[in-house]
Amino acid sequence: MLNPTVTSMTVGSGSYLPEDVHFLLRPVNIGTTDVLEKERLIQSNQKHYSEMISQEDAPSSTHMELFERAMAQNGSRMAADVQSLALALEERYQGPTIALVSFVRAGLPLGVLLRRALIGLGRDAHHYGISIVRDRGIDMVALEAIIAAHGAENIVFVDGWTGKGAISGEIKRCLGGDRRFPEEPRLVVLADPCGRAWLAASSEDWIIPSGILGATVSGLVSRSIWPTDGGLHGCVVYDHLQQHDVTRSFIERIEAARASVEVSPACPWTTDEAAQLQHQALSVVRGLAEQYDISNWNRIKPGIAEATRAVLRRVPDQVLVRDRNDADVQLLIHLTDRAGIEVQESSDLGPYRAVTIIRGVN
Repeated sequence: MLNPTVTSMTVGSGSYLPEDVHFLLRPVNIGTTDVLEKERLIQSNQKHYSEMISQEDAPSSTHMELFERAMAQNGSRMAADVQSLALALEERYQGPTIALVSFVRAGLPLGVLLRRALIGLGRDAHHYGISIVRDRGIDMVALEAIIAAHGAENIVFVDGWTGKGAISGEIKRCLGGDRRFPEEPRLVVLADPCGRAWLAASSEDWIIPSGILGATVSGLVSRSIWPTDGGLHGCVVYDHLQQHDVTRSFIERIEAARASVEVSPACPWTTDEAAQLQHQALSVVRGLAEQYDISNWNRIKPGIAEATRAVLRRVPDQVLVRDRNDADVQLLIHLTDRAGIEVQESSDLGPYRAVTIIRGVN
């Protein structure tokens, strides 16, 4: 059981059911920053992205129609992949419990579904949502509380997908030398086109339905916010989006689909498989950096989910897609059309089906 002193400071389970997850994030009040101003402050190194947040609006009716299309296209696939990952975890974790530690926000829906699948397999499983911030690290106050309750050896980190592998690198940087954890972080994702996860359902870059919405499919919480005074990282609870919230219904729909699937356990990448995926992804990012004269690779957002989120939350310069008619990039095309952002087809995206280039802001 977690230390009540820690849990009493948190936002609880957001709009998830209490048993589905406990967010180890404290509620904060923070003013919103205009997207263009936020971009300027980030690129001029005046502020870190985790110190600011922009307004998150309700998804439009067209956005929700495209979400429903993604569910029709890939809901069954997501259900099968969840079951495949759960079977693998059930095989590989022989301890008394499994502690799923999802990174807010992209890891949350997968973590909730994995916990339910593991419970269905007869395992004792717990699920927490914590913060990880690129270049600043994991919320160690939250992680130490989970370690104290469940043991480091029983922890599995969960995220939705990989882009360039920044989160995997951040885990390694934070936990490197900590003998309680393996050298290769046990990071589980649905899609791993860059080969940086320990366990993935596939390496394909595909439209994960939960990846195209924000707070309204992730418990009504914002992305995490860096604490100015130390302690638990923070978040904003988006009560103004309650009437648009599909957090619970999304889980129930994937759960219903999972009940009828028959799959084999997923397998971690072999050394050769991981190396090949990493080489392909790195070659694409390096080539784009050279082509567009980009010194800061954080301005390159590869993968459908990352490319889509960048259009919603950042200031894009242009978007590259492998095929404009690809059903999995239609939300991205819709968002770029609405924002007047140039979209180019490119056959040089390697494992990725889409990439967003962030505009340089002086």
